Amino acid sequence: MDKSTIAQSIISMATERGADKSICPSDVARHLFAPNWRKYMDDVRAVAIDLQQQGKVVITQKNQPVDINHIKGPIRIKII
Repeated sequence: MDKSTIAQSIISMATERGADKSICPSDVARHLFAPNWRKYMDDVRAVAIDLQQQGKVVITQKNQPVDINHIKGPIRIKII
């Protein structure tokens, strides 16, 4: 599956969830790659980082924007 399909799913799922809420990268991976979703988590996270750099989403940790160059641990994705 190509990056544009992952990006479309992130945007779509985050938009459906609403601006007040966020999605987990695993939500996207499970949706697109079940039952082997775990092996695609790095791909989903990489596309989310690209989308943040494009100004389309915000990546957060503990409900605060995170520096994408220093991500450690679980993240959430919010639509802008």
